[in-house]
Amino acid sequence: MNRYLILLALLAFGATSSFAAPEEGSIAELRKKQWSFTPDETLPNVLILGDSISIGYTLQVRALLEGKANVYRPLKHEGARGGENCAGTTKGVTSIDRWLGDRKWDVIHFNFGLHDLKRVTEPGGDKISSNPQDPSQATVEKYAENLDVIVKKLKASGARLVFANTTPVPEGSKNPFRDPADPPRYNAAAAKIMQDNGVRVNDLFAFCQPQLDKIQQSKNVHFNDEGNRALAAQVAKVIEEELNARR
Repeated sequence: MNRYLILLALLAFGATSSFAAPEEGSIAELRKKQWSFTPDETLPNVLILGDSISIGYTLQVRALLEGKANVYRPLKHEGARGGENCAGTTKGVTSIDRWLGDRKWDVIHFNFGLHDLKRVTEPGGDKISSNPQDPSQATVEKYAENLDVIVKKLKASGARLVFANTTPVPEGSKNPFRDPADPPRYNAAAAKIMQDNGVRVNDLFAFCQPQLDKIQQSKNVHFNDEGNRALAAQVAKVIEEELNARR
């Protein structure tokens, strides 16, 4: 078989395999913007934790809160240009102490969910699958268990906490497959934990639902420019309310 035929065979396999190229990430991830900044030590500190949906709005939240707060998110590594994707609670329980570090946080806005409910080849793993019959990375029960551990760590920081629930999954999303029926199930489990711990919920699911046709990409959980602007405005509004309440 010549090289051309081999290439065609590999492309055909990639098109049908569970290991086909994953969906594109958030616009902010793709544009490789600069995430490090020089904080104003006179301002309160805000930490944003979350997956690529939050990466899509973090820099705009920072701009909206300029002069009011220093807005951080974890970086991929020291001095990195890119913000770290905090992924699901499986990663969260092992990384939360590193993300909190030793900085005094005034407000922490956090989210986990889309990675927990994505399909993977084995429970708890990160090798994505397009097969609806494969397991979620974390079952609803495991998600709740992990999230409870994370929330207790966050509460110990003394910061005011805001949990952003999981945004809608459109029909037809794949690589990885996500079931559109899953976000409400995972959000319900999260809501119980937040109620038990006195944590405010920023209901981004309800915020997005009526305007998905305008703000979300087709067959992709990520948002377009208009969507990222809308999410940033909502997140910045809630964070500013919490900053004012802290004062």
